[in-house]
Amino acid sequence: METTSFLLLRLAVAISMFGHGLVRLPKLVTFSKWMIGSFENSMLSKFIVTPFSYILPIAEFTIGLLLILGLLTKPSLVAGGFVMLALLFGTSMIENWEAIPSQLIHVAIFALLLHFIDSNSWAIDTLIKK
Repeated sequence: METTSFLLLRLAVAISMFGHGLVRLPKLVTFSKWMIGSFENSMLSKFIVTPFSYILPIAEFTIGLLLILGLLTKPSLVAGGFVMLALLFGTSMIENWEAIPSQLIHVAIFALLLHFIDSNSWAIDTLIKK
């Protein structure tokens, strides 16, 4: 039962990340312009926001896909956690307090999954180990 719970939680956060990346990739330039505009009045410079705005959808898509497959699960969970920490920082810089609970939940799920990584049996990682 523990492995099924882990799978459901892994897939939930994976689909969230994958979906965020998937819808942003086809409109990457538009997304980047929106993000740069959102940070116009923040302490973060365009020099930092611009590359992050292009990297974020690729990272979300890749992390989500790897987690769906259960491939490189542990590094993907760590990467996902760090992506969410970066988003939390950025969200704080633009005072978008409404978005923070969702981002904190994502971080908590990544941390929980890392804590119970030994329950990751429904995964390509497990097939590779055999």
